[in-house]
Amino acid sequence: MKYDQARWTDDESEGYEPLLSEKDGTTVDTDDVPLPEGLKRDSLSLPELSEPELARHYTRLSQMNYGVESGPYPLGSCTMKYNPKFTEDVAANPAAAVHPDRSPESVQGTLELCHRLEEYLGRIGGMDAVTLQPPAGAAGEFAGILIAKAYHESRDDERSEVLIPDAAHGTNFASAAMGGYDVVELPSAEDGRVDLDALEAALSEETAALMLTNPNTLGLFERDIEEIARMVHEVGGLLYYDGANLNALLGRARPGDMGFDIMHYNVHKTFATPHGGGGPGAGPVGVSERLAEFLPTPRVRRVSQSDTERSSGRRPRDETDGEYELFEPERSVGKVHGFFGNWLVLIKAYAYIARLGDEGLDDASAKAVLNANYLAERIDYEVPYGPFHHEFVASADDQDAGDVAKRMLDYGVHPPTTKWPELVSEALMTEPTEVENRDSLNRLARAFNAVADESEDALASAPERTAARRIDQTEAARDLRLSWHALED
Repeated sequence: MKYDQARWTDDESEGYEPLLSEKDGTTVDTDDVPLPEGLKRDSLSLPELSEPELARHYTRLSQMNYGVESGPYPLGSCTMKYNPKFTEDVAANPAAAVHPDRSPESVQGTLELCHRLEEYLGRIGGMDAVTLQPPAGAAGEFAGILIAKAYHESRDDERSEVLIPDAAHGTNFASAAMGGYDVVELPSAEDGRVDLDALEAALSEETAALMLTNPNTLGLFERDIEEIARMVHEVGGLLYYDGANLNALLGRARPGDMGFDIMHYNVHKTFATPHGGGGPGAGPVGVSERLAEFLPTPRVRRVSQSDTERSSGRRPRDETDGEYELFEPERSVGKVHGFFGNWLVLIKAYAYIARLGDEGLDDASAKAVLNANYLAERIDYEVPYGPFHHEFVASADDQDAGDVAKRMLDYGVHPPTTKWPELVSEALMTEPTEVENRDSLNRLARAFNAVADESEDALASAPERTAARRIDQTEAARDLRLSWHALED
């Protein structure tokens, strides 16, 4: 059976049968249309169809796409969890449609919400100051590297290297290189964590920062984190926290308390904002007090109304009341994004945090860890490292991880991330997130175990039940065909 983007058919021949019939050459009179000749057409072909046909066509198309609303989406380290719809309602409120170029005096509510979100994120991460400007997690990383660079330069301390573990996210390496640093890759120890001997050998007066994810991409908590922080600080370096796995720690541990100086927050992973699709996104950055003066401009602060302001005829206010203003930190690295950042995305993060509160965030991290450990116990594949937190990396061993992923599609679930991190042979990096219930986890486990028992031939021919069969992934990425019209070529 084959799907040719127009209709299901048992015909294995090439070509397609259009679902919608078209009128032939409807004549259009454009003589009196005030448009340039190049924009006029002599005829127009329109589809002839009824409303039920139209509704069914687009419903069928929507059902071909698997998303987090279709079922579990356990991509490890991507944290593809279901985002509650109330955050969309908050962002869609007409009062949130604020033009970014309005004066600070006319958008006090906007600035107040930004200030509150900065305080929320600072308290969650143990950071003293936060910027909301970066438009994505990777952009937050880059902003953090710029802050580290500005800090060292302010001390007339030219440093050339950033240390990064071999299991780190690829954006860490890219961000450090874009910041002008040489990247020093650290090998992992046998237990999958930072190798302290390798770290000690790599540290020097050239070390600007160590970029670290905790828990790391194997789901392992760096138990020596305080010693790691001491070692980095002893040579004058800074400790950078990649916030990709923060949802494993919410309400239980804070990067700032571990000794981290800079961190970025992936609000799309941790605080229910959109994920993927090219944006918009948000990647706030938090810093310790000594780095606050280097944060991007502008920032928001709350200022109390003085007696002078009251005497100028402005509206009287309570002593505890205040207003909000924008300001530029003394040694700011400058602009990294327009205006206040991606405002509507930030509203969703604020709404999510405010709705859950301390107890809700604590519960979310507990369930993320519980779900990962439950699923790992239910599958037949080996999980070589542990104990882990919110995600784990299983090994497909003598099966090809890519084939395993394709075969899982035939069982109606989304597969995990494959082939990474390379510390695990034929890696199946799995993160069920906190939103899945036991039935959903059991469904995932059944799919894992069914594929584990499959023959090599069954895996090599998968997927068999999807709209599109196995494709040339390299060619598909380079030669995009985004319309059914491409089938005519």
